[in-house]
Amino acid sequence: MSIRFDGQVAIVTGAGGGLGREHALALAARGAKVVVNDLGGARDGSGGSATAAEAVVAEIEAAGGEAMANAASVTDAAAVDAMVAEVMARWGRIDILVNNAGILRDKSFAKMELADFRLVMDVHLMGAVHCTKAVWDIMRAQNYGRIVMTTSSSGLFGNFGQANYGAAKMALVGLMQTLAIEGAKNDIRVNALAPTAHTRMTEDLQGLPLEALGPELVSPGLLYLVSRDAPTRAILAAGAGGFERAYVTLTQGDFAAGPDAPEQVAARFDAISDRTNEIVPDMGAAQGMIELTKAQKHHG
Repeated sequence: MSIRFDGQVAIVTGAGGGLGREHALALAARGAKVVVNDLGGARDGSGGSATAAEAVVAEIEAAGGEAMANAASVTDAAAVDAMVAEVMARWGRIDILVNNAGILRDKSFAKMELADFRLVMDVHLMGAVHCTKAVWDIMRAQNYGRIVMTTSSSGLFGNFGQANYGAAKMALVGLMQTLAIEGAKNDIRVNALAPTAHTRMTEDLQGLPLEALGPELVSPGLLYLVSRDAPTRAILAAGAGGFERAYVTLTQGDFAAGPDAPEQVAARFDAISDRTNEIVPDMGAAQGMIELTKAQKHHG
């Protein structure tokens, strides 16, 4: 069955170029009315202009779609609220939010200024929080919503020189996990997308076959994650036409107690790390339940 978004309204942040632009174009091509949000700043977050967002709107309209440009910074909660109010006044609903806006301030942790750490966290994490908070009650009232957080392998697995970026991207996974639980009763499905694509964010990376990493090859995964039949709490990796799932798992572990418990942990660390019968917990409380079960078994 074809994935369509007729009658739906989507907000895509950071949509003036790269991945966000491809997401916006793809949503519009399948019937969505699209809010193209982009501050229009440089890769490091400096500057700003509505030109990039307006250019993408022009592309969508030239292809017969409907879109509106917005140049609010996702770090400005009041500006985000104003954007959402404008969308509601014009179209009366918001079905999809794609939190894609981001910047880079890459340096090794030893050389990184705390201001650069805070700014990257502010754009990626708090920017997603501001946008999601602004649409959350609207989606609850509709009993429908689809939200995607843009995470990264830098957060999931680490990457040299990206302590700030990696921390923000993994934080978005934690946000996704909890919001998916809280939004379930109102059919708000929340997922994370970990893209690999050639955009201005990756133009300095070495060793990647950039010609094979077009951002348009990631957007099919995004379209599924915001569709009516979307999963929830999925971390979907995508790049070069390949798609994978990433999971946060929990091993069955082992038990250690008594004065020499640290030594027991050291001696049994391989057993604790054994991934046989590992699980993907439904919620954080699963860890405590596994640990209490081991304790009860030990104490009889």
